[in-house]
Amino acid sequence: MTVHPTGTFTPAPGSAGLGRMVRAQARMEARLMLRNGEQLLLAIVIPVIVLVGGVAAAGRLGSTFEGHAPVDLLTPGVLALAIMSTAFTSVAIATGFERRYGVIKLLGSSPLPRHGLLLGKVLALLNVVALQLVVLVAVALALGWEPSLAHPPTAVVGLVLTVALGTAAFGSLGLLVAGALRAEATLALANLVYLLLMAGGGVVLPTSAYGAAGGLIQWLPSGALGEAMRAALVHSDIDSRSLLVLAAWALLGAVLTARTFRWE
Repeated sequence: MTVHPTGTFTPAPGSAGLGRMVRAQARMEARLMLRNGEQLLLAIVIPVIVLVGGVAAAGRLGSTFEGHAPVDLLTPGVLALAIMSTAFTSVAIATGFERRYGVIKLLGSSPLPRHGLLLGKVLALLNVVALQLVVLVAVALALGWEPSLAHPPTAVVGLVLTVALGTAAFGSLGLLVAGALRAEATLALANLVYLLLMAGGGVVLPTSAYGAAGGLIQWLPSGALGEAMRAALVHSDIDSRSLLVLAAWALLGAVLTARTFRWE
């Protein structure tokens, strides 16, 4: 029988390590995202409808985009749309209502530090984005998508950088909106911005499709995300300018969020 000194306990009392707490928070956040019908609609259902509907409409018209089959050009744009829907709209709405009901305040006073809470949200976000991409890629392949394989290593690097920076940019902007506005205002604004950027933000269609406005749209996070995704998957290239634009938006959103986010 093991004898322990007086006043000691086995196992030792105390909170779990930061990494373990962040992973547990991320698992919970991811489950909540996927259980929420509205967020699941934004994350997966709407992008699938846009992809299938766009390919079907282009097929009936017998049209091509910039010499590419419709599915080949629409798929990268829809993948970018999926990232935007989850990283911005879903994060903004969920976090806004967590603030309203005091969940953020309670979690902020738990053993999980506040930066750990944000890390958990980011990790959950990346998990959901990965699931989205798997589903959408499967649908696109079933529709006949043939991603460019001219330079596979370059395409993979470009894709990874695009997903990471796009998620960071829109995630930081989503937290900015959620931390500064009331939940109802966040809900309205997040959905409005999503619809506007989906229709005219250069995310689904190339910025060149918008004529003279394309020069301005490419500096939006949506336009940069769409162009970087198309560069990787259509041209097997890395669009450095678009990636720098996304990095700038991510930095701007993170700085403003750190200064304005209210925990209650």
